[in-house]
Amino acid sequence: MVPVSAGFPSPAEDYIEGSLDLNKYLIKHPAATFFVRVAGSSMIDAGIHDGDILVVDRSLKPSDRKIVIAAVNGELTVRRIRTTKDKIALISENRDYEPLQVEEETAFEVWGVVTSVIHPL
Repeated sequence: MVPVSAGFPSPAEDYIEGSLDLNKYLIKHPAATFFVRVAGSSMIDAGIHDGDILVVDRSLKPSDRKIVIAAVNGELTVRRIRTTKDKIALISENRDYEPLQVEEETAFEVWGVVTSVIHPL
């Protein structure tokens, strides 16, 4: 990857590389990776905004504090997973949203762990 100065511009011709394959930088497990587009603002304080594209890896373990895509009672959501010895909660990164407590009767499945977010400036 070419470093870019955030100060005064420099002649770009000296730094031009060949083509850039974002798959090489964003995807570690191609067969287990998928993309989703975010709808809503529940994760804005984590830098995830409405319309962003998330890179999701199904091969990673959904451990405590990871951001995950989960199916909760038949609906997909993106949240930070919090696990304790006997409880699971899905936490928003927006104070306007309450945590989702995963109860024994809750239909719950983690689809994958979010590894990257892509959004326009």
